[in-house]
Amino acid sequence: MSGSPIDWLIAPFTEFVFMQRALAGAVMLSLSACPVGVFLMLRRMSLTGDAMAHAILPGAAAGFLLYGLQIVPMTIGGLIAGMVVALSAGAVARLTVQKEDASMAAFYLISLSLGVLMVSLRGSSVDLMHVLFGTVLALNNDALLLIALSSGLTLVALFAFWRVLVAECLDALFLRSVSKLGSPVHFVFLGLVVVNLVAGFQALGTLLSVGLMILPSAAARFWVNRVESMCLVSISIGLVASVSGLLLSYHASLPSGPAIILSAGAVYVASVLLAPRGVLLSRLPRTAHRTA
Repeated sequence: MSGSPIDWLIAPFTEFVFMQRALAGAVMLSLSACPVGVFLMLRRMSLTGDAMAHAILPGAAAGFLLYGLQIVPMTIGGLIAGMVVALSAGAVARLTVQKEDASMAAFYLISLSLGVLMVSLRGSSVDLMHVLFGTVLALNNDALLLIALSSGLTLVALFAFWRVLVAECLDALFLRSVSKLGSPVHFVFLGLVVVNLVAGFQALGTLLSVGLMILPSAAARFWVNRVESMCLVSISIGLVASVSGLLLSYHASLPSGPAIILSAGAVYVASVLLAPRGVLLSRLPRTAHRTA
């Protein structure tokens, strides 16, 4: 029947090409960005990911000023800007007394204000909203190709550097004392963060692209405690959030990007409350034990 729950779930993706493209982009982003988010969380760098999301804005704005809303120039500009900010913040942290979080915050504030100013010089408020919040329902072949390339690169890099990345999360100082890969892999990892944020920027904008990276990984932390399991659970949560967010956007006529991130946020809140390592299940046995 046309009004059945199955049709409610499947029809938007079978009838409309733009929904199929949006789903493909969101799925590919979930496969790569969610595992990167796990390592960000384990490194206690979740807010660094948010800072990096803002850092790509001036590069994307420069591409917009020169070529308009074209994917390739904005992507290249965002990638360059993100790399410059990441390397600059890392250099300041290693060459001065300032910690990396403080230097990253300084650079991201400069980048955000500069990017908004650059877009405002030429574009309208609609253009600014497009850059900041993305248009996942308007993904074309070029955008999907970019997301596919970034996802493939990320998965290959994670597979190649898996042991070193896990070791650095456990004890970065020890890794640097026994291996020369510590510092290089740190910058490789920052590069992966930038690549995924730039890819996510096409679909979710600079302000929301980090949401698909952080929220599923933060939720996964309440369900499992092994890195491999966290990556798999975070990908699953990212996929569920992408599908549910797109369906919510379609049926309720809501902005697609915020709907996806809010869906991930709902899973996070549910995990905080109901997961085995969440508030209720982790504390109730202790309370019962004390009462007894």
